[in-house]
Amino acid sequence: MSDVLNQAVAELNTKLAASDFSGTAKFAITGEGAIMMDASGARIADDAADVTMTADVDTFKSILEGDLNPTSAFMTGKLTVDGDMGMAMQLASVLA
Repeated sequence: MSDVLNQAVAELNTKLAASDFSGTAKFAITGEGAIMMDASGARIADDAADVTMTADVDTFKSILEGDLNPTSAFMTGKLTVDGDMGMAMQLASVLA
């Protein structure tokens, strides 16, 4: 397993535990794999989701560390969103 994915799952689980996120979301990280997020937390998986967000590893790390706003990443083309935009916005508030 990727160190990037393992570290991200740990950080995302901390953020998700303090939120009321409902639904399913997937972060597809180019060259690394995918992380699924739902009400039970984050895990390394590539299942179907309400929304799929795709970014390169540097963009993903910047979003996770709080250095890059997910909305700004989307607006500048660094993050693509496929599916439920409302779910993406809900997840963005969890990551902030």
